[in-house]
Amino acid sequence: MDTAPSQTVAATLTHSSTLRRLLYESLAALGLDPTDTYRRAYQGVPLSPPRLVAREEHDNAPRFWQALEGISGDVDIGLHLGEVMRPRPMDVVGYLLLASADLRQALECFVRFQHILSGGFVARLEDRGDRAHLIIDLNYRGVGSLRQQMECLALLIFKMLASVTDEDFQLVGVDFRHPAPRRLSEHRRLFGLLPRFGQRHDALVFEQGLLTRPSRSANPRLFTLLWAEAEQELAELVENQLLNRVRYWLGVNLGVQLCSLAECARALDLTSSGLQRALAEQGSSFRLLHDEARRGRAADLLEAGQAIRDVARACGFAELSPFYRAFRRWQGTTPETYRAQWLASQAGCSR
Repeated sequence: MDTAPSQTVAATLTHSSTLRRLLYESLAALGLDPTDTYRRAYQGVPLSPPRLVAREEHDNAPRFWQALEGISGDVDIGLHLGEVMRPRPMDVVGYLLLASADLRQALECFVRFQHILSGGFVARLEDRGDRAHLIIDLNYRGVGSLRQQMECLALLIFKMLASVTDEDFQLVGVDFRHPAPRRLSEHRRLFGLLPRFGQRHDALVFEQGLLTRPSRSANPRLFTLLWAEAEQELAELVENQLLNRVRYWLGVNLGVQLCSLAECARALDLTSSGLQRALAEQGSSFRLLHDEARRGRAADLLEAGQAIRDVARACGFAELSPFYRAFRRWQGTTPETYRAQWLASQAGCSR
């Protein structure tokens, strides 16, 4: 049996320490000890203090947000953190927003340099008639949308855009992917409206006319300098290379939604032909990467003891027969035989 690694290892996604520094301040403002809160959330996993230029492993974040409600005893802790959070420029992206000519340019900067803030962002700006949608999806492997994090983040970005527009920014809608909580009074109080839940994307919706509103803090010369610095920081993120971003997107969405070239290109803010061309220039293709992700997922889940039908579904197969054909092509054997051989090899190693 082939004993080579079953899955190509992608560079680890990271995020800046900006949000954690804001969270420390906000936890303290709510009367929660930040150090103790993080210690309890991570249960002994060592964490360095949030530094100005340090980056942190992206897929560690869910541990904090999943534990936070229980630690705080507040079912709306994400909203309340966002309420006391003070948005201010703490990195190159924040300063770019302030130096932008208008809100459209500011949001184009946010989208362009989103991965400086977080490797898991899949953000984009969509014009839909007289409405603009700022999609702010934040993804993690094996974890769905995190309610407390997304509600905190949506409120923070809402406040940030209000500050960029001298408080003229108003929402006409908020969409969340997570299900509706039982109580919605705090959502109405803080957003000024009731969000829609169970949506395809997390998004802020506002009147398109706001996009052309000039910024009083616009500074073209400073903007040019900051843009160059942001481009440099983005280029230095090895994790942000295209092959890695496609692999991560597949890892998040495989078995959850249709993983097509068009959907992947849309998430990465590319055209389908543009994504195909860029991957070809790197000696790959979406089909090869999709196949690689399925092969790795199937091997991992079989080794973990999952039922074959569940493995097929998690790899994006609606029926067993195409899964069996694909698996034989990948491994030269059936899923049952692969698992039996793997278990035998593990038993041999333990002797």
